[in-house]
Amino acid sequence: MIQNIVVPDIGDFENVEVIEVLVDVSKKIDKNDPIVTLESDKSSVEVPSTMSGTVESVKVKVGDKVSKGDLLITLISESKNEIEKKVEKKVEKKQNIPNDTEKIINEAEKSLKKEVKEEKETNKNISKEKKTSKKEETIIQTPIDGDLDPLETREWLESLSAVLENDGKHRAQFLIKQLIEHSYKEGSDLVLSRNTPYINTIPPENEAKSSGDQNIERKIRSLIRWNAAAMVVRANKKYPELGGHIGTFASAATLFDVGMNHFWRAKNNKFGGDLIYFQGHSAPGVYARSYLEGRLTEKELDNFRQEVKKGGLSSYPHPWLMPKYWQFPTVSMGLGPMLAIYQARFMKYLINRGLIKDEKRKVWVFLGDGEMDEPESLGAIGLAARENLDNLIFVINCNLQRLDGPVRGNGKIIQELEGIFRGAGWNVIKVIWGSYWDQLLANDKKGLLVKRMNEAVDGEYQAFKANGGSYVREHFFGKYPELKEMVSSFTDKDIWKLNRGGHDPHKVFAAYDAASKNVGSPTVIIAKTIKGYGMGKSGESINTTHQQKKLDVKDLLYYRDRFDVPLTDKQVEEIQYYKPDNNSEEIKYLKERRLALGGFIPERSSFAKPIKTPPKDIFDNMKESTGEKEMSTTMALVRMLTSLLRDKNVAPKLVPIIPDEARTFGMEGFFQKIGIYAHEGQKYEPVDFKQLSSYREDKKGQVLEEGITEAGSMSSWIAAGTSYSNHDIEMIPIYLFYSMFGFQRVGDLAWAAGDSQARGFLIGATSGRTTLAGEGLQHQDGHSHLTASTIPNCVSYDPTFAYELAVIFRDGLRRMYEKKENIFYYITTMNENYPHPAIPKGQDIEKSILKGMYKFKEINKNKKTKIQLLGSGTILREMIEAAEILSDEYKIDSDIWSVTSFNELRKNGLETERYNLLNPNEKPKKSYLEECLNNSEGPVLAASDYMRLNSDQIRPFTNKNFYSLGTDGYGRSDTRKNLRNFFEVDKKYIVTYALSILSKEQLIASKYAESAIKKYNIDKNKPMPTKI
Repeated sequence: MIQNIVVPDIGDFENVEVIEVLVDVSKKIDKNDPIVTLESDKSSVEVPSTMSGTVESVKVKVGDKVSKGDLLITLISESKNEIEKKVEKKVEKKQNIPNDTEKIINEAEKSLKKEVKEEKETNKNISKEKKTSKKEETIIQTPIDGDLDPLETREWLESLSAVLENDGKHRAQFLIKQLIEHSYKEGSDLVLSRNTPYINTIPPENEAKSSGDQNIERKIRSLIRWNAAAMVVRANKKYPELGGHIGTFASAATLFDVGMNHFWRAKNNKFGGDLIYFQGHSAPGVYARSYLEGRLTEKELDNFRQEVKKGGLSSYPHPWLMPKYWQFPTVSMGLGPMLAIYQARFMKYLINRGLIKDEKRKVWVFLGDGEMDEPESLGAIGLAARENLDNLIFVINCNLQRLDGPVRGNGKIIQELEGIFRGAGWNVIKVIWGSYWDQLLANDKKGLLVKRMNEAVDGEYQAFKANGGSYVREHFFGKYPELKEMVSSFTDKDIWKLNRGGHDPHKVFAAYDAASKNVGSPTVIIAKTIKGYGMGKSGESINTTHQQKKLDVKDLLYYRDRFDVPLTDKQVEEIQYYKPDNNSEEIKYLKERRLALGGFIPERSSFAKPIKTPPKDIFDNMKESTGEKEMSTTMALVRMLTSLLRDKNVAPKLVPIIPDEARTFGMEGFFQKIGIYAHEGQKYEPVDFKQLSSYREDKKGQVLEEGITEAGSMSSWIAAGTSYSNHDIEMIPIYLFYSMFGFQRVGDLAWAAGDSQARGFLIGATSGRTTLAGEGLQHQDGHSHLTASTIPNCVSYDPTFAYELAVIFRDGLRRMYEKKENIFYYITTMNENYPHPAIPKGQDIEKSILKGMYKFKEINKNKKTKIQLLGSGTILREMIEAAEILSDEYKIDSDIWSVTSFNELRKNGLETERYNLLNPNEKPKKSYLEECLNNSEGPVLAASDYMRLNSDQIRPFTNKNFYSLGTDGYGRSDTRKNLRNFFEVDKKYIVTYALSILSKEQLIASKYAESAIKKYNIDKNKPMPTKI
């Protein structure tokens, strides 16, 4: 049966050009196979076949213009009988299964049935747990001020208790929700509080118990505490300017220790490993544990914060400096939480796309309460809840202090964070009080103790731990006579022992256990600790703790005694480390625990297979002239990505990341072709479902459509760009964004990407201060390449033509994914349409493009005066037109150089200059810039759509007189023509400045420059654009 395949609904576009025909006559195709590629000035999209069959005829050719309903091909479709025969063949093949294969299938089915049975049993047990008896639960009643009818209140509470006893907590929560909704409908403006009383979330009777040896674990923890402090003190005794932090790890030691001993699974050949984001200021404690494990030596500890020589330890987690140890940079503050959220989401992305196994791995994130003030810390918690990231666990170490003072002196940071996270949809576990409080809380029948706990603010809690048991008796318990009586049998020492939850391994273990088993939502554990725990008067719970990097002998002796470290007074005075013998019970236990959890943490490694670079000819169509056809370099990139999606090695690994700008960049064709990732698939029919580029969400979708969040998109890009290490699979993230909202907006994350050794492409689309035109001051980028130049492992380019982009992009794939270089690319593309020439002939042209410049054209008509014109991006085209005017009207010859990267030229220049200065007896080397310009005549005029400083970077590396033009100043809205004239980078200004330069060099008379100034109506008295 002959079927017609026509152009489907392509939106508002008409007369769209056919740029590729992807089928031939007699070719068999399947449903959804692409048959042609259509391209407008704004978009490129493949048209899929709506059915399977054999192509009878092709009705279009490259260059044709088509609209909705136009005939593309005719197809001989398969009959119903043929389809049924195919199905029968498949069934027949299935029946002829080899014996070995059949055994494997049977075993898999048995295993599956067993899993289903186990799941049912688990569900039964959960149902039983719901019906917890009243005897097993401790219900704490808090006195309520202003209770009009206490008797009625008691009746309501008794009814609720009965529901909890008989039907469980879920039924109780349902009824409470119904009451609140009914109250609201009846006119009450009641707002549901997201806070629970200031006590632990998990009651003592529901705590999971650790099977570990608590006595040995305490000894290990004490040794780690001592060695961590000793390392910082020793370093600062030797070099006082080194700095360091003792107080943070002192507060977090138990939080780390319980995780290391019982929960954090290492990466090995059988398991992908949990991912741990360590709180940056706690690094000394992580090193101290590695020392006991035998992974670090005493000499390495003594090189803390001394990294110039080999063997030093970095101040904070830095993968660039310790590439086999640290996985994630977590300082600057606020980056860790956001990076971790998108890391957890990317793990789910890989699982849902079938690229890695679901091994129930976790992402653990350690944060400080002061750090939570950073907008980035809380900025993505809504996404974590929406995406049901139950593989994500935040642990917030609430020691109540930041650098200068209390985090919330007049409030409660724990309650504040609880409300924020619970409101966002997280599972919240508070670990506030240690086990010594359990009996007091159990005896608090009137709820007065909980009332007092709710009343006291963090500034008071800080003082309680700074002033001793007597102070706590008078100022905490002494507020109410009944409470003071409650502790009348306690000595001051007993009161001082009333510990905080974050220092109690039993409470921490129970919280970690509950968090690890939570399903359907991310978890935050909010643990209360003491900053400088164990440091005594020099640093325990006082405002100067964070800056404390020195301890005198008295403090050290107190620290030793507090934690029972087996050192003599003399050893303490000498600040010696302590490491038990390898056969000691402590070291054996330490290693046994890590062996049981798969290996040591932290550790950074990669077993990812390289991605084979696409064939050299994959982008050959980009190297041909477009003739009169105009297109932008952004559209050229979209064409290239379309080609990559046809390469079986590369296609599955591509991760397009877009911050809600796909249609701006002409990428909406990807919506249907590869789908938009959505962990729940698509629950609705999109409003544009009839169109070719309709919005298609899919659980296996490939595009990460992030919405309006550059920081989130960059975090996704870093997660994908480091997947070769974190998930042992190479991915190719390509993040496209308005170039102004890249490095300028998320510069800190770009720096972290370099530290993380991320690989991938950052595409600054719609780049250039004059090219974006009407968007104005906040959008027009004139300096992103300068920002990119500050990151050592960032390779940046500003190509003008499609063939330049093609050469650069393919080489980036080769370097990052075949050669595994730890670099990333920043490439700017434009939204300006213009014709693209074919790649110039020449053996080394591609090498020259990659080195940063090549001779685009040479004009030697006049054989007299000459100038060297260097242009990049769209301003190269102004240079080309200016060169023609100089030649035709002023008889000035020129060499026109396309500069694809001023940054790469600068790097080469710096290396060459350094070599020559350090080798004065050797023959001087020449920089690549010198090699290009050495035999050329005349001064140099360079221009770009960026600040002059962009091209000025190469000024020192040529002996020719060098002049530059650029777009210094604030952008503004107008046409490209007017903006280029305003910033003095259009062909008129280039001609005028060129003539003036040649006049200054005494190569021509000044009258030519004056005539150009008059001809082009240039106002000599106009202020610099930076002042307007």
